[in-house]
Amino acid sequence: MADDTKGCDKKAPMKTLLAPHEKRFILWLAPKFPQWVKSWQLTMLTVPWSLGVIGFGMLAGATDNLHWLWLSSLMIFLQWFTDCFDGAIGRDRNEGLVKWGFYMDHFLDFVFMCAVFIGWSFLFDGLHNKLMWFMSLGMGCLMVNSFLGFGATNEFKITYLGTGPTEMRLYFMIINTVITLFGTGWLEKSLVYIFIAFWLMICIIVFRSQRYIYQLDMQAKRQQQQEPDPDE
Repeated sequence: MADDTKGCDKKAPMKTLLAPHEKRFILWLAPKFPQWVKSWQLTMLTVPWSLGVIGFGMLAGATDNLHWLWLSSLMIFLQWFTDCFDGAIGRDRNEGLVKWGFYMDHFLDFVFMCAVFIGWSFLFDGLHNKLMWFMSLGMGCLMVNSFLGFGATNEFKITYLGTGPTEMRLYFMIINTVITLFGTGWLEKSLVYIFIAFWLMICIIVFRSQRYIYQLDMQAKRQQQQEPDPDE
C-alpha cells in the first residue's frame, strides 16, 4: 500500500479577511490543549454537533420557539472550534493521522454544512422547505468541486470569492440570530432570491475552476510541444 501523504495535509492559502487572525489563534492555543485530547476525538465531535444542529432546528419548527436556534448557533461555534484544532493538534504532536484526518475531517465538514440547511428546513413548509434541501445539495456541489479540483491540480482549495469555512459558519450564526430576533417572515420573502444567488455563486465558482484547469492543460500541452523529441 502506498504511504505517500503528499497534499493531504496541505491547503491552498486561505485568502479571507478572518484567515490570518484565525491562524494566529490556532498556533497560540493548539500547544496548550491537554494531552488526553486527541485529534481524532475533535474530528469525530462534528457528529454530535451535526445532530444538534438538526435537532434544535427541528425543535424550533415543532414548538414555534425560535429561541432553540441559539443552541443551533452554539453547535456551529463548537464545530468551528473543534474543526480548527483537530488538524493543528495532530500536526503539533505528530499523531500521524494524515490520510484519515484528511478524509474524515472534510467528509464530516460536508455532513455538518448539510445539517445546517436540514435544520433550517424544519422552519418552513412547501416551496421554502424544498429550497433549503436544494441548497444543502449546493453545499455538496461545492465540496465536490474542491475535491475534483484537488485531484486535477494537487491544489486543495476551500476558499472561494473571499469566503472560507469560517466565514460561512459566521454567516450561519448571523442568519440564526436574525431569524430568532425577527422571525422567518423576512427570509420567506427573500429565500427565492437567496436561492438563485446561491446557485449563481456555485456556477461562477465551477466556471472559474474549470477555466483554471483548462489553462493548466493548455500550458502543459504547449510545454510538451516545445520539448525536443528524444528519439530524433
